Amino acid sequence: MSVQVENLVRHAPGSTRRLLDDVSLTVPTGAFVALVGPSGAGKTTLLRAIAGLDTFEHGTLLLDGQGMGSMRDRARKIGFVFQNYALFPHMTVARNIAFGLDVLPRSERPTRSASAARVQDLLELMQIPDAGPSYPARLSGGQRQRVALARALATGPKLLLLDEPFGALDPIVRRSIRTWLKALHERLGLTTILVTHDQDEAVEIADRIVVMQGGRIVQDATPEVLNQNPQTAFVMEFLGEASSFSGTVRDGLMVPDEAGVLPFPVAASVSPGPVTAMLRPYEIQVRPGVEGGPAVVFSADGARNGYRHYKAHLADRLIPFWVPDYAGNPVEGQASGLLDISRARLFREGQRCG
Repeated sequence: MSVQVENLVRHAPGSTRRLLDDVSLTVPTGAFVALVGPSGAGKTTLLRAIAGLDTFEHGTLLLDGQGMGSMRDRARKIGFVFQNYALFPHMTVARNIAFGLDVLPRSERPTRSASAARVQDLLELMQIPDAGPSYPARLSGGQRQRVALARALATGPKLLLLDEPFGALDPIVRRSIRTWLKALHERLGLTTILVTHDQDEAVEIADRIVVMQGGRIVQDATPEVLNQNPQTAFVMEFLGEASSFSGTVRDGLMVPDEAGVLPFPVAASVSPGPVTAMLRPYEIQVRPGVEGGPAVVFSADGARNGYRHYKAHLADRLIPFWVPDYAGNPVEGQASGLLDISRARLFREGQRCG
């Protein structure tokens, strides 16, 4: 099922503040899209508008090219998993999963035996085949998450909407279940839209990442494009650790303000003036200093994930950087080199300029 959102506007109740500010988004059938951004960015508001749970004042929202239709129509097409799972504590797991089937119109409702078979199929798909007679309180967080997913899938929807579904899980369970969810998405041929604060989670399982800020979409691209070509400083910072260096472009060079950081050439399209250079810790390199010239003191910070971690001691701050284990290591504790930041992206007033 495809989703098309055009120029969607929603205001905060009783206010002129826009929760969604002219948002447009296209999600093709079978895609896995993650909506990311800080609290208040509009992620959940957009998800709930797509689900038909919230109204909007202006814009168009189409599913498979058609209008939203009645709530009953949407319920058959869309599965929604809430952040707190929203399981019924007084119902067994089996009854929770069957709930969407039980409330269908009589003419569409499956027989009791067909419903029980559907529930068991879903329990096996969720890899909790024996959980049916249990109550939610007796399940682990990961198991409750799977029950919520099973309930959302019971009516056979083609669109799955997930609102921070892994927020209550510990990191180990979280990593395991999101990998499983990606495989489930592909197996069932779903269109999936996930809201998350966790950029690593989005990068790992989504085909596309939609970054939101202040009710607007600021960039919509694959994880690879977002990392290599962020269009704003906000996107660069939000999607991972980044170091910033202020400086000035003149005579075709970005000249950093801080001693110990090497100038580097910039594209001819970058006009002279103040800029901010931003790059990831693994993109910073160390070059030999010139005798008698400025140099930077480095301190080691351990080794993780195949990288040696260091900190460069600049005038009034520490800059983290990583070098591969097989690379030459900076000399710790003495002035021994200069920082090469030539792989940086340039920003001016928060917007990409080179």
